[in-house]
Amino acid sequence: MELLNYDVLKKSGYEGYVLENAPVRMLQFGEGNFLRAFVDYFFDLMNEKGDFNGKVQIVQPIPMGRTDEINAQQGLYNLYLRGSENGQRVDDRRVISSVAGCLNPYADFDAYLACAHNPDLRFIASNTTEAGIAFDPACKFDDKPAASFPGKLTQFLYERWKTGGRGFWILSCELIDNNGRELLECVRKYCELWKLEPEFTAWVERENHFCSTLVDRIVTGYPRNDADAMNLANGFIDQNLVTAECFGLWVIEAPDSLKDELPIEKAGLPIVVAADHTPYKQRKVRILNGAHTGMILGAYLAGQDIVRDCMHDSIIRKYTDKLIFDEIIPSVTTLPAEELKEFAASVADRFENPYIDHRLLDIALNSVSKWRARVMPSLLGYLEVKKAVPACISFSFAALLEFYARGRMTDGKFLATRGADTYEIRDDQNVLDFFVAHSADDAAALVAAAARETAFWGRDLSQLPGFEEAAAKYLCAIRSEGAGAVMQQIIE
Repeated sequence: MELLNYDVLKKSGYEGYVLENAPVRMLQFGEGNFLRAFVDYFFDLMNEKGDFNGKVQIVQPIPMGRTDEINAQQGLYNLYLRGSENGQRVDDRRVISSVAGCLNPYADFDAYLACAHNPDLRFIASNTTEAGIAFDPACKFDDKPAASFPGKLTQFLYERWKTGGRGFWILSCELIDNNGRELLECVRKYCELWKLEPEFTAWVERENHFCSTLVDRIVTGYPRNDADAMNLANGFIDQNLVTAECFGLWVIEAPDSLKDELPIEKAGLPIVVAADHTPYKQRKVRILNGAHTGMILGAYLAGQDIVRDCMHDSIIRKYTDKLIFDEIIPSVTTLPAEELKEFAASVADRFENPYIDHRLLDIALNSVSKWRARVMPSLLGYLEVKKAVPACISFSFAALLEFYARGRMTDGKFLATRGADTYEIRDDQNVLDFFVAHSADDAAALVAAAARETAFWGRDLSQLPGFEEAAAKYLCAIRSEGAGAVMQQIIE
């Protein structure tokens, strides 16, 4: 079979949307699976349904990357969105034609800077991992290119400024808080370090929008086990195949004028332009991530191993629904209740995805800090709103303690048992040290000690009315009756 390109695609009989020629309107730092299954997919839909008529020029942000593989296929690749929607299995294929190609600035720095001279270029997107938005004082202005992503971006903006061209909408997708603002701060530092003209610095601030964004889609990447069958069915070889879940949401913190330049509504895309992205981040962390963390340890102790299977267990499913709809949603006051419920309804589909074997033990990594960030805010919010102790959240705290309390240091690993199964607990050393020190505690003593461990939670949880007592009751019941039985009592 031949390698995918435009001619091969035409010969294959593919009948979907394809845009072969269009001006480059976005520069994208990062050629990884996530951006190709998320940002480039949305721009492909804007081309088809919104008459955007624009291509994406990818820039390889580090010395090693996939420039050659992407260019060999003229930017084309297959995206498979696979999952569950309204309880029905979905497996949709789309050939993405929004990518013009990929540039490696380490191999051709002049070609990289030449992109700044393109008058059609108006958008910049990035996903250079959490470590990508960082200021490296070792970078120099005359490096070709600067090692850091913010350094490369500053070089590019400077080239654009010299042309007298317009600024950009800069859409940062890295998974850090306030990613756009952090990126702007790094650019400011390079302007100062490199002693660039004050007029350029003023142009950066005045003519460019550094937008913080929230991205939400699980991208499962290259389908190693299914690739041969997919290629055979398609009639060509695609070395850039990518798979992802159906759900996708992009919240962009930007002025409404962004919608004048991106046909988001015309294309019917799940992209929200908001003055503040933080309420949407809170919704995701509290409902999606909070439900994960609030459910998985109890479910694991009850004998489950995969998230999808938990949703097919009637007791765990009802417990999870009660956790989300009765305890988490009432604690969130930053968005309308109907929006929260609509988002929560999508969570069940995502948890049930038949194409993702999401292991509970993988989610359990660093559960103490996750419980603090994802679940504790709902506990505090519920206590404030309802003036009562939430049962599911209290149980989740007890299940966390039991999951860890079974651990013992063995050959340098913190190992625990569930029946005949042995599992490794992975967390910060101070967390493991705490459970080693309290390995002989009974339920009440362990809850008391853990609740007062302010280094874990940032506050003394024993001061919350009724919480310590409820958690101790559930931990004692887990040890005597089993986690599944306790979950059943909670839902009844």
